[in-house]
Amino acid sequence: MQPENFDKPLDAIVAAVQLPHVSDAEFESSLAELRDLAKTLGYKVVQSFVQKRASFDTTAYLGAGKREEIGAYVTRHADTARDTAPGHATNPQADGIEVLLIDHEISPSQARNLEKAVGCAVMDRTMVILEIFHRNARSSAARAQVEIARLGYMAPRLREAAKLAGPQGRQRSGTGGRGAGESHTELDRRKVRDRIAELQLDIDAMDVERQTQRARRQQGQGLASVALVGYTNAGKSTLMRALTGSDVLIANKLFATLDTTVRTLHPESVPRVLVSDTVGFIKNLPHGLVSSFKSTLDEALDAALLLHVIDASDPGFKRQLQVTDEVLAEIGAHEVPRIRVFNKIDHVGDATAQAACEAELRAHDPNCVVMSARRPEDVARLHRRIVAFFQKDLVEAELRLPWSAQPLRRDIYAQCEVLGEHADEDGAIFRVRAEPSTIRSLRERLEP
Repeated sequence: MQPENFDKPLDAIVAAVQLPHVSDAEFESSLAELRDLAKTLGYKVVQSFVQKRASFDTTAYLGAGKREEIGAYVTRHADTARDTAPGHATNPQADGIEVLLIDHEISPSQARNLEKAVGCAVMDRTMVILEIFHRNARSSAARAQVEIARLGYMAPRLREAAKLAGPQGRQRSGTGGRGAGESHTELDRRKVRDRIAELQLDIDAMDVERQTQRARRQQGQGLASVALVGYTNAGKSTLMRALTGSDVLIANKLFATLDTTVRTLHPESVPRVLVSDTVGFIKNLPHGLVSSFKSTLDEALDAALLLHVIDASDPGFKRQLQVTDEVLAEIGAHEVPRIRVFNKIDHVGDATAQAACEAELRAHDPNCVVMSARRPEDVARLHRRIVAFFQKDLVEAELRLPWSAQPLRRDIYAQCEVLGEHADEDGAIFRVRAEPSTIRSLRERLEP
């Protein structure tokens, strides 16, 4: 694993097999994404190896010739690093290639055989993502979800370890009771199952508490909710900060945000709108991770409106749309109203290129928003679009506030949009716009 205290990233190589049904563009896009994942994990990718095959090699993923080619490269790189690195005898940077990253999930036996062939550690795509999640999870719920996913990934690898251990590692002697005569593997697998069950109970309890808190803060406060969803690194955190005026983590890394962040839309509106950022999606995200992070993605299910953020500067934006749509459908959020927000238009090129890109995007979706989260005028336009969505069901009404009840003036301004105010001898009269339930609640308090 990549130590986290090295100033200089360790060298890594990536490899992938292109199957016949995978287009060149899709293949290269996935490989580029793996390089970004490696960067997030702290590696510097120094070389890529690709191979076209009808199917993956069942023993070691890559064919024998490609394994030999990679092994020779690893050896040459190690020799060069040792000869040129100052203080190489004690310098961990002189060890050459630290790891080979595979752009698919491979079996434990494939990984073991590949490591033997190439002479360095091997991490598949799933293991890379799990490690990133493990390092970035902050909340108790996210850490528990990550641990479940990691345990699920490790379970089949325990069986492979047992095969390597041979007969001496298979049998564990016992003297009665549960566990007597069990193999090391059986004990480990039972521990994994018990730990997963324990973690799931913790997550369920946290889900109940979070839902209770969410219902409490929304009930009686006239709060509406928006969830930012979309591909990781599409600029969701930048947009979140622009819409809410809050400090949130912004990093040019995949999965920089794992824990849900909730802030109030700023400037505040009537009704008040809560904006939440969710974990980003990624192509070929392992199904187990989608399941384990369902409680984080549930923010999208509970939202009244989704802002589907897409990187407009990515030539493969249609792939981003597809990935996000698939994940939202999987968690049951595909029916929630949404606005497609094509972000990073300022990264496309000059004004002419941006105009052409915007025309293409609007042809794809006439109701989309094309913007840059770094341009205040664009953010203000999206802000108005969000507020308009939540105000479409508001009604206008007249509220009379007796002089004896003036302390309630603050509540009227907090819960309603005040369109006008005048007074007579009995009190103040407000013309307001608000949700019907808010009007009813205020009238019950003003006119007992």
